[in-house]
Amino acid sequence: MSSQSSIPWFDEFVGVAYRYYDLRMNVVPLFSDRKESVSLWHDTIHWWVDPSIKIRFVEDDDQYWFIMGSDSQKPATNLSFYKVLQKSENYERFKKGHDGEAYLRLGVYTDKLLDDAKKDAVCSCGHEAQDHDEGDGDVCLFNKCDCKKFSSFQVNLLKKKKTITDIKFLDEKDVKDDPLAWNCLNVNKYSKLSKN
Repeated sequence: MSSQSSIPWFDEFVGVAYRYYDLRMNVVPLFSDRKESVSLWHDTIHWWVDPSIKIRFVEDDDQYWFIMGSDSQKPATNLSFYKVLQKSENYERFKKGHDGEAYLRLGVYTDKLLDDAKKDAVCSCGHEAQDHDEGDGDVCLFNKCDCKKFSSFQVNLLKKKKTITDIKFLDEKDVKDDPLAWNCLNVNKYSKLSKN
């Protein structure tokens, strides 16, 4: 977290997931610890007024800055969130299809090893857990697959959600006209560059 801003910046989360199967698309900051995500919702996001929630995506080559903040009914516990992430197919799909609004939810991201996974869970190699040999270091049994160890993940979404209607995609040259994006980059990028 940074103390150069009147509202602290928080980037201690795993990443952001996008979900498409609701009335609105979902933007889901991901945490590795359920207790932490529930606490952040209760202490911070619960107090955000829906129409004041802002999400900015600032693109920088093959990466983007995810920036989120809001006015709060409980300013003492308010935070703004940011994370620098790689562009992905899911990000591009959200960018094209959000139609100016989305649900904000928090999620818990858990790595799954072969012992924890269901038989139909899919490994990062593309084959199911049942296609990996439990007795031989979890290697994939398909002849043409180089996978040596099963790895997958699971995302669980918290039930609570907020509606966001202030979503913008910006180029870095345009952030000076957006107070939330400008504050984030000024505190978390430009000030660090000037110290080096």
